[in-house]
Amino acid sequence: MSDSPATTAELDIAQLRQAEDTAAWVLEEAKRQGADGAEVNVSLSQGYSVNVRQGEVETVEFHRDRGVSVTLFRGQRKGHASSSDDNRDSLRDTIQAAASIARYTEEDRYAGLAPASMLAREVPDLDLYHPWAMDTQAAIDEALRCETIARNDERIVNSEGASINSGASLRVFATSEGFLHGYRGTHHSRVCSVVAEDDDGMQRDYWYDGGRIGERLASAEEIGEKARERTLARLGASIPETGELPVIFAPEVASGLLGHLVSAISGGALFRRSSFLQDSIGTAVLPKGYALTENPHLSAGNASAPFDGDGLPTCAQSFVEDGVLRQYVLGLYAGRRLQMDPTGNGGGVRNLSITDTGESLAALMARVPKGILITEVMGQGVNLVTGDYSRGASGFWFENGVIQGALQEFTIAGHLGEMLKGIQGSGTDVDYRGNIASGSLLLSPMKIAGR
Repeated sequence: MSDSPATTAELDIAQLRQAEDTAAWVLEEAKRQGADGAEVNVSLSQGYSVNVRQGEVETVEFHRDRGVSVTLFRGQRKGHASSSDDNRDSLRDTIQAAASIARYTEEDRYAGLAPASMLAREVPDLDLYHPWAMDTQAAIDEALRCETIARNDERIVNSEGASINSGASLRVFATSEGFLHGYRGTHHSRVCSVVAEDDDGMQRDYWYDGGRIGERLASAEEIGEKARERTLARLGASIPETGELPVIFAPEVASGLLGHLVSAISGGALFRRSSFLQDSIGTAVLPKGYALTENPHLSAGNASAPFDGDGLPTCAQSFVEDGVLRQYVLGLYAGRRLQMDPTGNGGGVRNLSITDTGESLAALMARVPKGILITEVMGQGVNLVTGDYSRGASGFWFENGVIQGALQEFTIAGHLGEMLKGIQGSGTDVDYRGNIASGSLLLSPMKIAGR
């Protein structure tokens, strides 16, 4: 493998055009084999990952993956098949497999392609493709430097390593209703995780940054320093007393809480009647003044996309306005099941954000005399049917706006609906690394189960 960026994390326009040709050929072949309609996804990704640990290189990996997935319709019977080989003979077999499946599936009156009138007519350039001009040797040097900085304290006794990752991908989506478009994107990251120890035991933590543009990431030095600081801060952690206290969800945890809200207002949960927010359009789900807004056309956004998984146009929109739920998160199929218009969210939400109240984390902590800052949650204790929430957690306790010590091995519990409507403040320390952007969230008191 060459170390040049061109062979590691770059896909050229010719490869995109080739993928478009493959998609067009699949549609023609599906028609020739008697399909009433078809859709096809063609994907290609490649990149590299460098991992170091304890000052030595552990792995240098190069990946290159391709895939073609085909969905065929015979009336309202649907069959799906996929292949990792885009050879024409293999694709013929894949199409035949999808056709065979369609013959034996039950009719579904909601199944079918989006009509031409609903498909995206324009595909904007969202500035998603930014190859990183870093070869593998430079990535190794950076990862080693990152880990060295993270281990620069005698209390750091072990390392889970540092890694540099760089990848490029392309996607082409086409349907027999006349849609055929594709685009390229990149994603890069730096990650570091270390272990610290004192008389009270060992603690582990990490830090990372990720995004479309490698040059905009936090530096290797910054990632190493942050990983070290976060790990050392956990030393001496105690178990809190059982009771009820206000809690602040740190940004990386707050985005998960909002993700539960998104799941509860998404079409799949709703048409299956498995959401505690069933039939909630027009009701309050957040405090007055709060909005939940999607911006899928954010330039170079981590989750930006010009069209959704059904070929429908994506657009800026609000699901919650002034605390009130205005619309659900719907793809084409879910919209049909619910007899509602789709919202261009086939495949989920993209660049979702919540209103911030203009306060820093310190300002949020100063608003309550005593509380707990939650920096990590674990376990699967979220029931979207009932809204019950109970998860293991760790973090820090604070008084009068000042961190007093680390906490571990406790449980937080409440009801998602009450937690979301009980948000008291949303911080300016917004984490943009995922598809849901949020700052710290101050919540009303929750039940704390400790010692």
